[in-house]
Amino acid sequence: MARSIQAVRGMNDILPDQEHIWEFFEQTIREWVVAYGYRNIRMPIVEHTDLFVRSIGAVTDIVEKEMYTFLDHLNGDSLTLRPEGTASCVRAALEHNLLYAGPQRLYYSGPMFRHERPQKGRYRQFHQVGVEALGYTGPDIDAELIVMCADLWKRLGISNVCLQISTLGSVESRILYRSRLIEYLEKNLDKLDEDARRRLYSNPLRVLDRKNPEMQEIIGDAPGLLENLDEDSLRHSDKLQQILIDQGIEFEINPRLVRGLDYYNRTVFEWGTDKLGAQGTICAGGRYDGLVEQIGGKPTPACGFAMGVERLLALIAECGKEIPNSVLDVYVIHHGESTDGPTWKTVGYLRNQGLNVILHCGGGGFKAQMKKANASGARFAVILGEDEIQAGVISVKPLREEVKQVKIGLVEAVGLLKGI
Repeated sequence: MARSIQAVRGMNDILPDQEHIWEFFEQTIREWVVAYGYRNIRMPIVEHTDLFVRSIGAVTDIVEKEMYTFLDHLNGDSLTLRPEGTASCVRAALEHNLLYAGPQRLYYSGPMFRHERPQKGRYRQFHQVGVEALGYTGPDIDAELIVMCADLWKRLGISNVCLQISTLGSVESRILYRSRLIEYLEKNLDKLDEDARRRLYSNPLRVLDRKNPEMQEIIGDAPGLLENLDEDSLRHSDKLQQILIDQGIEFEINPRLVRGLDYYNRTVFEWGTDKLGAQGTICAGGRYDGLVEQIGGKPTPACGFAMGVERLLALIAECGKEIPNSVLDVYVIHHGESTDGPTWKTVGYLRNQGLNVILHCGGGGFKAQMKKANASGARFAVILGEDEIQAGVISVKPLREEVKQVKIGLVEAVGLLKGI
């Protein structure tokens, strides 16, 4: 026997029994983003590697350790399966001149790829929904993104999530802060772990995000970014906080909140939960005013966020929300071959009336077919025997209620089958 082939580790199948949960989530997302005026954009899952190196930053975990990068042997290009969506979205907006028409509200969804150790809430192929607002300068758009998230949690039936916000300041203020932080870390070099030493000069702000318990005292005593901000960034942050307060959105200011990608500036935020263990961040984002220029466009303000679908689905389940399965209305049981004209005519008519119908296939007597109908989850069995075909009627048998089977005309049966 040939060896069975299984899915790649960390890349999971989504089975039919899970489909209704994904369908509920995706439908909720579509209604939600449209309510805020965001339009869908769909980017390829493969991009030139340089896009991510240039935007995310060469000295980041994603670029150094996690990207699925390969050489296209047909033309020698270095290509990468997208590890996140913001860079691809900005690239697409620039390539197709979307920003010439003015600011853009865009959203996307789909699979992302990172070579990480698979665990609950962290997979090598995972799904994200991302929202990007390109061309907006003020704190009002930052606030709208956060308000959107709070609205979505209600729509999904999610509770017990908390919001942390901070500000990274302008590029100039970060450069000054970076110098102060390096100077502080150099004085405590013997207390830094290997990864912190490696990042000391290339990406020192990431040292503040280390989870190593032995480094928490060093990190806690480090100079604070919020104490080194420029006035414009402080005003931007103050206005954002005031809007959130006015909207009744609770938040915590976390001065150690450092996003893992190089392109962020000013506003950064994370939504998290304690119901998912170590993988508690369900949504994160912020402002990235320099990214458009970094990728090759004109200086353009921008901000956005991304959320992990698998983590949100797990949180929906933890919060106990009941998601109804897709409803199958009718299972058609018939006499003789399923190619009989009256059978196909009946099935076609019912489907055209908006009913979900399974036609029994594969032969078998009425008893065997009825067992299949009961197991299908359909609300009704429609029976087409010789008597029904000759009389020009159908028999309708409720499968989920103790109600008698009735013979009825096809047109009249539609109201019964729809529950009207």
